[in-house]
Amino acid sequence: MPSNNLGICFPALRPVIPMQKTTDNLFLKYAAPGILGLHPYIPGKPISELEREFGISDSVKLASNENPLGASPKAKAAVTTLLDELARYPDGGGFDLRAALAEFHNIEAEAVTLGNGSNDVLDLIARTFLAPGSEAIFSEYAFAVYPICTQAVGATARVAAAHDGVTGARFGHNLKAMRALVSEKTRVIFIANPNNPTGTWLAKDELLEFIDSVPANIIVVVDEAYTEYVEESAYPDATQWLKPYPNLIVTRTFSKAYGLAALRVGYGLSHPDVADLLNRVRQPFNVNALALAGALAALHDHKHIEQSVAINRAGMTQLTAGFKGLGLDYIPSVGNFICVDVGRLAAEVDDQLLHKGCITRPIGGYGLPQHLRVTVGLKDENQRFLNALESVLK
Repeated sequence: MPSNNLGICFPALRPVIPMQKTTDNLFLKYAAPGILGLHPYIPGKPISELEREFGISDSVKLASNENPLGASPKAKAAVTTLLDELARYPDGGGFDLRAALAEFHNIEAEAVTLGNGSNDVLDLIARTFLAPGSEAIFSEYAFAVYPICTQAVGATARVAAAHDGVTGARFGHNLKAMRALVSEKTRVIFIANPNNPTGTWLAKDELLEFIDSVPANIIVVVDEAYTEYVEESAYPDATQWLKPYPNLIVTRTFSKAYGLAALRVGYGLSHPDVADLLNRVRQPFNVNALALAGALAALHDHKHIEQSVAINRAGMTQLTAGFKGLGLDYIPSVGNFICVDVGRLAAEVDDQLLHKGCITRPIGGYGLPQHLRVTVGLKDENQRFLNALESVLK
């Protein structure tokens, strides 16, 4: 299994369900070098798969950081109006959504790159700026897509050790360690704020100082997929730094707080010249018409976002109180998920939880074999999970 310079195995490079062994693949010698060690990304188990596999019903999914409140009612209505237009191609440039995002962020539309989820934008960045012989930097415990897209294009991953809890939040990005890895080969630096799966975050002054220290020829990506959930006063909005730092790209998504995960729509904000390059690589019609309409409507549904954040705040309090009651340690999180140390192999606990109809996410592949990542759900869903966890641990 491929590993980084810390000797930590990339989580996304594990095999998913039974698949042909690499050594048996007849086309192995024809594949690009970066593809050889890759396996498909492992998503959270769908409810339908769990219930089909175990013959159970009424399951709870707390594995994929989805919004338990669901999609914006305005987004649902917008999508419905397009059902008679399914035979038509979408607007390949996403004019209306790009214009709305430009107004929302007070930038020009030429600075917006649309993606099939923000994952697509991250992949566009890698394909645009990384190549064999170049390097990408990201943190230990960072989002699994960073190593996937880096290796897929044949670039080298340089992974900085996370904070140990002495000089910074344990498991969080250590920007000094990341800065120390910068070399003449560095082309892209990925920073998740807040980070998935740990839920840790970087304060404004620290992050801005880091970006300011990076050479202007290196692309700095600040991944803000969970930004809507953060309620810390020192948490920054990196989109405010786009003009003074033309090498900065900020990525966001409609899959989390906006509740549109099924539609797959995200975006990147950058200097127009950077966006121009990304859009040269971007596939035509990469965002479908339903996604464009749903995202446009959801962007202005402030009430739905407020309700989603309130539910998340209450659910996070419920889960952390439950963990304390069970005597379990957890990683403080500002996202809509939290990692809890179950005191034993989390994969085994997860398997037992599945039999009780609760889907969570073991993160041993990230180097945290005793941690489960749990999405904050509705009150009843959280309680059902806590009850099941208590039963399993006993």
